[in-house]
Amino acid sequence: MSRTAQIIWQAAGVSIVASLLIAAVVWAGQTEPNLRCSSIVYIYEDGNKRMYVSENELNRLLTSQHLYPVEKPLSSISLQGIERTIQNHPMIRTAECYLTPRNEVKVRITQRVPLLRVQQASNTYFIDRDRLVMPAFSTVKDSVLVVSGSVNESLASTQIADFAEWLRGNSYWRGQVKSVYVGTPHMIYLYLHGPNQPRIVLGEIHGYKQKLAKLRTFLDKGSEATADKHYSELDLRFKGQVIGRN
Repeated sequence: MSRTAQIIWQAAGVSIVASLLIAAVVWAGQTEPNLRCSSIVYIYEDGNKRMYVSENELNRLLTSQHLYPVEKPLSSISLQGIERTIQNHPMIRTAECYLTPRNEVKVRITQRVPLLRVQQASNTYFIDRDRLVMPAFSTVKDSVLVVSGSVNESLASTQIADFAEWLRGNSYWRGQVKSVYVGTPHMIYLYLHGPNQPRIVLGEIHGYKQKLAKLRTFLDKGSEATADKHYSELDLRFKGQVIGRN
């Protein structure tokens, strides 16, 4: 092939490639606006344990904010808006929203997890594991430590939450302590699971690990010596002593 023929052939090849590229751009520009969201999929990272917010509720929430994406053109969908709206739900901890190659909107969700329940005559709420106030929705069925009495959000989310977290990780006590009653910040009472259990006077919450270790020793080793006695109250406030009261 002559040099001139090669140049003509190469030029023709470049022209064909350029034409294909232009056609592809034109085709993409014509079809992309017509691509629509096929579905929205919620992935609950902790869904095998709990579901506080249903998919229907999330769909209604997005619809109320004009963000529900199904059948909308992809170019008009606000992934950030969907993510922000879902994450602002009081039962949602995190939300991550993205678009898949199948034109699905997927939302990965983690829900808030209650640590303790504050129960008062005028108000009931949870403190979650991030130590934040969480509403007492009817969908939350978790069995957690119940706290009542003269307790405010500050005390519940700090010292009482520390105590609840410790109970949750303690294989012996987590199944025994049912509730906490706060008489004053310096008078904490514990109530145990089971019938005819004595009230436990903890006193100040400081030093609860040592106090409950003392109580466990009393219950494990002292039960035989006191088998014929029924105490209505066991007082742990005094160093080295468990004082029983009828």
